[in-house]
Amino acid sequence: MSLPHFRSADGAAGQGAAKVTLATLQEKKEQKQPIVALTAYDYATARLVDEAGVDLILVGDSLAMVVMGYESTLPVTVDEMLHHTRAVRRAVRRALLVADMPYGSYQVTVHEAVANATRFVKDGGAEAVKIEGGASRAELVERLVDAEVPVVGHLGLTPQAVHRMGGYKVQGKTVAAIGRLLHDAHALEAAGASVLVLEGMPREVAARITAEVGIPTIGIGAGPDCDGQILVFHDLVNLSFAKPAKFVRQYGDAAALFREALAGYVRDVSGRSFPADSESYHLPAEARETMARKA
Repeated sequence: MSLPHFRSADGAAGQGAAKVTLATLQEKKEQKQPIVALTAYDYATARLVDEAGVDLILVGDSLAMVVMGYESTLPVTVDEMLHHTRAVRRAVRRALLVADMPYGSYQVTVHEAVANATRFVKDGGAEAVKIEGGASRAELVERLVDAEVPVVGHLGLTPQAVHRMGGYKVQGKTVAAIGRLLHDAHALEAAGASVLVLEGMPREVAARITAEVGIPTIGIGAGPDCDGQILVFHDLVNLSFAKPAKFVRQYGDAAALFREALAGYVRDVSGRSFPADSESYHLPAEARETMARKA
């Protein structure tokens, strides 16, 4: 059975590109084809990301920081994440859509966590959810998979555990820590996770995990040996208003573009050069003549 071809957001047929599924990502790992992933948080950016040919789009809880202005990912709620997931869903036609489960939505009873996760699929349109943590999440992963909710695991530097880790620090730097990460990776795979995000760990550790597990790995600050890579959209285009992490490569400067455009708008309105007559609507000639006679 062939995969359906996607349509772009304006209804036009895509360039013969098939809808990306979890099976697609698995095939890419087996064929050693890199997986391209990126975050998106609204309709406009998600549409651009999808049309660029990205394989996986994550509605990350990083939106708490880059969209909502918080200092960490912890404050964002399920309802806020669902709001953004729905917006991204309306734009995405090709990429696999994954939603982050925010802090507090699965660090609860398994029953509550499954109920929250199913909302992201049923109400948000996500095709998988991402949760942080290792072997301690294995039971939850099993229950989610039983509930037909595919799971993306997240190991290494897990931002929701920032207080326990004592800050955003590289993980897996000792023999014992490496052993725990390997154990966690195998535990999540055995529980049924479909993909693993590896964040903030030495390249050598990520390479070993990638070689040992049979499911795709996607790195962020984990070196080039993962099966794929992901970055935060706002970091990619310099819209995060913060010093970029070592692993971030900026591919554009949207902040400079926006500042130039905004300065021009303020200048033109202040100087009464916008709007011009050519940018204004006019009465029909007969109505203008009537107004002139009554003036």
